[in-house]
Amino acid sequence: MHSTTHSRRAFIATAAAASLPLVFTNSARAATQELKLGYPLPQNSQFGAAARAFGQELARLTDNRFTVKEFPSSTLGGEREMIEGLQLGSQELAIVSTGAVGNFVPQVTIFDLPFLFRDYAHAHAVLDGAIGAEMLQRFPARGLTALAWGEGGFRHITNYKRPIVRPEDLRGLKIRTQENAMHIAAFKGLGASPTPINWPETFMALQQRTVDGQDNPISVIEASKLYEVQKYLSLTQHLYSPALFLASPALLGRLSKADQEAFRSAARAGAAAMRQRVAQDERSGVKNLRQHGMEVVEQIDKSLFVAALAGSYKDFNQRFGADNIERIRQVK
Repeated sequence: MHSTTHSRRAFIATAAAASLPLVFTNSARAATQELKLGYPLPQNSQFGAAARAFGQELARLTDNRFTVKEFPSSTLGGEREMIEGLQLGSQELAIVSTGAVGNFVPQVTIFDLPFLFRDYAHAHAVLDGAIGAEMLQRFPARGLTALAWGEGGFRHITNYKRPIVRPEDLRGLKIRTQENAMHIAAFKGLGASPTPINWPETFMALQQRTVDGQDNPISVIEASKLYEVQKYLSLTQHLYSPALFLASPALLGRLSKADQEAFRSAARAGAAAMRQRVAQDERSGVKNLRQHGMEVVEQIDKSLFVAALAGSYKDFNQRFGADNIERIRQVK
């Protein structure tokens, strides 16, 4: 009897010891949280470069407690759906252009004004400085957390009908735009017919000639193979497209201060990678697009386009405050 009890105890002890590593393994596994990060473009784009750098830096800063699963090419929905997913907490992270963000945080659209930024250095100085920081603080009131400013790049016009050299060349052209009041107003001011189309449907709309053209940074035109459906590229640099690293407040709200800071640092690393990729694409992209058969207009007299938008700027000054616009212009 005694030996039976002893052997039963020994068996229980051995079984318990054998199960210990399983308990630890499971708790370690539970401690690694996989997060969904969606973005609108293919992995081979500045958004993909940003997502990779963000994920690597986040894993490094949190000892792999957080890993990022990428959902490129709008697989979680268009930008608007992803932003709504963040508000609802059904998605944790997104990198989006400001095009759709204006529907949630209207003040952001000031950055989408045509010919507002002189060049990349000017845009970076504004977004990395006080003006950019103030803007990020507007997001929590709208049920969103903005971690950092990324970059889409300067936008250029493509179409299949004719080269765009002067504003009048745009007259009557149907140009696909984002759902963005500023972009629509800019194209109207230049005499085009702006047509908002969700990004995932754009290629097909161009292919079927529902619209004649569109505008995007070089990296997007290249990564999305728009040269297959567009003949002419004009380097108008008419709008600068910031991007944003957004997080769900439901996710950030349950993190420690240190982890929240890790997410912000990782987003800044992602933003740096994004800008680097845009710069690289600007250098090599035009050459590649030419090789794919696009006709490129490089010399554009921007002053003609600015003059054509004088009437529109009266409305913009009223909407955003002339002093706010001037403050951005004055940043060195």
